[in-house]
Amino acid sequence: MIRRFLQTAWALLVPALLWVAPAPASAAETEKILHFHSTILIEADAGLLVTETLTVQALGRTIKRGIVRDFPTTYKDRYGNTVRVGFEVVEVRRDGRPEPYHMRPASNGVRIYIGRKDVFLKPGVYRYEITYRTTRQLGFFPEYDELYWNVTGTDWTFPMERVTARIRLPEGASLVQYAAYTGPAGARGKDFRFSSEGDGWVTFETSRPLKPREGLTVAVAWPKGFVAEPGALDRAGYLLEDNPGLGVGLLGLLCIVAYYLVVWARVGRDPKPGTIIPLFHPPQDLSPAAARYVRRMGFDQKALAATLVNMAVKGYLTIEEEDKGYTLRRTNQGEEGLSPEERPVAEELFTRSKAASVHFGRRYTPRLRQAMEALHKELSQRYRKVAFYTNSKYMAPALLMTLATLAAMVLGSRDRSTAAFMTLWLSIWTVACLLLVRRAITAWKSAPSKAAALTATFMATAFCGFEVVGLTLFAGAVSWGGALLLVCLAITHPVFYFLLKAPTSFGRKLLDQIEGFRRYLSVAEEERLNILHPPDRTPEHFEKNLPYAMALDVEQEWCERFAGILEADGAPDRRYRPAWYRGTHWSSLGTRSFAESLGSSFAGAVASASSPPGSSSGSGGGGSSGGGGGGGGGSGW
Repeated sequence: MIRRFLQTAWALLVPALLWVAPAPASAAETEKILHFHSTILIEADAGLLVTETLTVQALGRTIKRGIVRDFPTTYKDRYGNTVRVGFEVVEVRRDGRPEPYHMRPASNGVRIYIGRKDVFLKPGVYRYEITYRTTRQLGFFPEYDELYWNVTGTDWTFPMERVTARIRLPEGASLVQYAAYTGPAGARGKDFRFSSEGDGWVTFETSRPLKPREGLTVAVAWPKGFVAEPGALDRAGYLLEDNPGLGVGLLGLLCIVAYYLVVWARVGRDPKPGTIIPLFHPPQDLSPAAARYVRRMGFDQKALAATLVNMAVKGYLTIEEEDKGYTLRRTNQGEEGLSPEERPVAEELFTRSKAASVHFGRRYTPRLRQAMEALHKELSQRYRKVAFYTNSKYMAPALLMTLATLAAMVLGSRDRSTAAFMTLWLSIWTVACLLLVRRAITAWKSAPSKAAALTATFMATAFCGFEVVGLTLFAGAVSWGGALLLVCLAITHPVFYFLLKAPTSFGRKLLDQIEGFRRYLSVAEEERLNILHPPDRTPEHFEKNLPYAMALDVEQEWCERFAGILEADGAPDRRYRPAWYRGTHWSSLGTRSFAESLGSSFAGAVASASSPPGSSSGSGGGGSSGGGGGGGGGSGW
């Protein structure tokens, strides 16, 4: 029984051993490139004629029908712009006979499939020749021209036993310098031998086998003048041809600017100013807020601050400075003396709420916001389209052109999804950055404290940092030129929004009078203005014009002009103190500090309290393996 079992087992084991025994020898055989040879002819028109001869060992594993050769045709330059080189297959041969092939697009170039889909190769050694022509591969430098060429590419899945590259320099050119690199992408290995034949031919050869994903890159340079160098117009043409989104973006920007210039020439040009005559009284009985609104041809929060001071000077309210802000307290005086712009402010602050006072500081105060909106509405109704035109309706076509330009840039980008998302994100984020930067600048001029200014600056800096990150991501999807165009598009509209504003003929006269009054408020000596019979320097005259000085941004000069009169020598109780203001900035430091308090602290507190939360918110040795033109890789199929 045991003997029969052993006989059966032996009968089964012997054939199995005979079948398994050759396996180690078969496994030792691998598909590989026995010799990769490249012949490169540099032509006078700066093109290259390249013949690659690959002797491969095929075992039917990966190389079943033939080999696959990847050739990159799309690159990025140092600025992130797309560069597309020319590539044309001249012929493909196997063992000296023409071989069928077909090409398909690859991620950054083309993929050549050599062989027939229905013909399988027998295991053996085959010799493939691929001849192609490529353009825009040379580098042009001030002292020499250069070919920086990735001979094999670093994406081959097969090892290479030997690699050689034979290069013919341009006709009549001599070698200036050379370099070569071996290894994986980024490596700077020196496993090569170099020889020059003296007739314009140079040869590079690897001194060791290359592993999969390793390659040979060479660089040769020759004196200038032997090949045709593209001119500036040619380079610009290549840039726009390779980057259609950039070209469309540039064209769109030019069209938008041209449109704005035409509109500005038709409706945005200001009438010529007349002769500026210094005035020592407000023009046309304008209120301080109206003077500021007409002069700026727009509204801002300082107009409300000047209005409140003017109402205080008239005796309607008092301003009380406190540790954590200000209190506006209504007096017993009626609204008869208030201007048409000031009455809606009084109604929102006191009449509607039936309150006798309102306190505000750095936190949002709804009543102050409502007062500001009422003032803005009244000024707009009285002076917009009367004193000036904003001409903002003409911006609509430009905004539509901008949307079309951005859409075209996205469609012409390498990464449409990223470009589309970053365009939308930056459209919103950039506006927030501009608002925060503006708020930070304003904070340093008029914030109640340095802490508030530092906080605003920190927020603006943080948002601008993320703006740079967003632009970097956008540049990665489009180019840095595209990112610059995006910034230019974002800047163009606010610039022309300002330029398109234009005063009417009536408004031009008002502006001339306002400027004459401002000169009087800002110049220290009336004698320099040649004013006959200037008004006396009295506290009453100082108070009356102080709100106008605030509105016209000359409160510091106006207060300094009266400092010697209002700060009389002698005991502190002899000094002038306004009845409508109570605070340390007047009583302890005098007129100059008082001007700073009104122009910065008080105006800044008004701005903060009236803003709702969230509303402001190569051959020289600098190369490496895998660098330069050419390259790619390959496998079998």
